[in-house]
Amino acid sequence: MTAQTVTGPVPADQMGFTLPHEHVIFGYPGYQGDVTLGAFDHAAALDECVRVAGTLRSRGVQTVVDATPNECGRNPAFLREVSERSGLNILCSSGFYYEGEGATAYFKFRFSLTDGFSEVYEMMLREVTEGIGTTGIRAGVLKLASSRDEISPYERVFFRAAARVQRETGVPIITHTQEGRQGPQQAELLVGEGADPGRVMIGHMDGNTDPDYHRETLKHGVNIAFDRLGLQGLVGTPMDTDRLRVLEALLGDGHAGRILLSHDSIWHWLGRPLPLPEAILPAIKDWHPTHLMDDILPELLRRGISQEQIDQMTVKNPARVFG
Repeated sequence: MTAQTVTGPVPADQMGFTLPHEHVIFGYPGYQGDVTLGAFDHAAALDECVRVAGTLRSRGVQTVVDATPNECGRNPAFLREVSERSGLNILCSSGFYYEGEGATAYFKFRFSLTDGFSEVYEMMLREVTEGIGTTGIRAGVLKLASSRDEISPYERVFFRAAARVQRETGVPIITHTQEGRQGPQQAELLVGEGADPGRVMIGHMDGNTDPDYHRETLKHGVNIAFDRLGLQGLVGTPMDTDRLRVLEALLGDGHAGRILLSHDSIWHWLGRPLPLPEAILPAIKDWHPTHLMDDILPELLRRGISQEQIDQMTVKNPARVFG
């Protein structure tokens, strides 16, 4: 079994400690039109991201899954540069963001003129099997996302296409859920379309602090991710203390074999620097890509979670899902 990284296949048993949902570079759709005041400084961004990757390596992280959707600045060649300079394994995504914040105008126009499903399926299949654009770099995961209160008809096109590509290639699927909603619905849709639940990771599950929401999602056989650790106190981002309470309950149920941990951190924002108000700073002070290793894992050990359970969530589960 191998994981498809931006530098080529890596044996699954060599992935090591893995962060399954991070963003090396990310920009909200529209950043491409702000080049006068928000131009991309490739050299500066590369230095910044290589520093972050080196810090992760020093903390024992060997692999990162970059979950950046195609329209949010995904850049496989840049990821390869970061990987080659740092030694960090990076998996690149193929997929699109949810309807409310994604590149909907382009695809909605195309879908009005074509068979949208076939277009998305062909794109994802080619990016997984041949490469992204002209880079020759193959996507190692498919990325999907849904809205807060529904999986919209627009979003369902991508879910159905991804399930088909996974049936044919075995490529893993990762998802974005919005504000702790639609986890069970995403799992039901993907499994119903023939996706292998063992190769599906439903993301941002830690946006919901009801253990039964997680149990309902897990009933479909999928994996779930507590992957916004450190981003807390905002809409859809509970406090870490509440997340850990849910995580303890699920581990107590015996679900260590299907839980993964990450941050959804953004190492470099595309476009102009964000003018963040002072009031928001406490909510993001722990939102960085070493929070899990520096703060969360020691806290889990203090709470009686075993090192074996931690290794299961951070090493063994990613190897199984992404290998």
